[in-house]
Amino acid sequence: MFIKILTKTYNGETYHYASLVENKRVDGKVVQTVKANLGPVTEEQIPYLKAAYAKKKPRLVYDD
Repeated sequence: MFIKILTKTYNGETYHYASLVENKRVDGKVVQTVKANLGPVTEEQIPYLKAAYAKKKPRLVYDD
C-alpha cells in the first residue's frame, strides 16, 4: 500500500488530496484499488504521509 497524491487546480488555486492505494494483479495486469480517501492535505503534510506508509522509514527529523 502507498499514499497517492492527486493535485487539482480550481480558479488558480492548487489543492492536494490524499488516498491510500493498493496494487493488485488482476488477469495479468496491475490494478490500483483505493482503500481509503484521506481528504485534502497541505503541501507540508505530504512527505510525512508518504513516510508513514513507506517500506523503509526515512528519518524526517535531523539532529544538529
